[in-house]
Amino acid sequence: MTWSILARDEQGHFGVAIASKFFAVGSLCVNTRRQVAALSTQALMNPLYGPAGLDLISNQVPASEAIQQLIAADEGREQRQVHILPVRGPAAAHTGAECIDWCGHLIGENFSVAGNMLAGPQVLEQTAQAFQDLSGRPLGERLLAALDAGQAAGGDKRGKQSAALKLHFDEDYPQLDLRVDDHEEPFVELRRLYEKSLERFQGFLECLPGRGRYSGLIVRAEIEAHIQQFHQRK
Repeated sequence: MTWSILARDEQGHFGVAIASKFFAVGSLCVNTRRQVAALSTQALMNPLYGPAGLDLISNQVPASEAIQQLIAADEGREQRQVHILPVRGPAAAHTGAECIDWCGHLIGENFSVAGNMLAGPQVLEQTAQAFQDLSGRPLGERLLAALDAGQAAGGDKRGKQSAALKLHFDEDYPQLDLRVDDHEEPFVELRRLYEKSLERFQGFLECLPGRGRYSGLIVRAEIEAHIQQFHQRK
């Protein structure tokens, strides 16, 4: 099940988009940590890979070595798929020999794509191409377009059910964490939620307490002004 794209921008911000013919794919597969890495565990997923992998990267272990450490003691390694994109340096991925075809991964500059139970390699290729074609656009838009392109190329060969989008920028909490857990048109619904978040939520989130401003904005007029400024930036 599942294909996903991990991405980072020049500021070290992370984004992940994922989709599957499986319930609630965004609940346990996707993991991010500010200024550390983004990771997705897939196929017969191992939820322990997420926290452990992020800990390894935070301790300066290269992504390729981190993956080897994750799978070394795992008897199910050949049924696992995992990829990691660190804040600096190349991504790395593992697709076990017993993952169901079509399965594989594709690593590029500032992104990684991996999937299994797919219609074919074109799913990953088109996902990656769409992401690259929108260079300079907001990370969320690029990731949604990438998912749409992968789905248009065949997506999960069993069909569609769930999808998720996560953006993790400069705070210890995500900038955006959207999940469509069970839907006939999860890609359409995910995009609708993303566009809805642009109306107030993303601007409001910038007003909350954060690393550089412990109390955040607490005057309602200032919050409203910031939301308006957010719309102008978009």
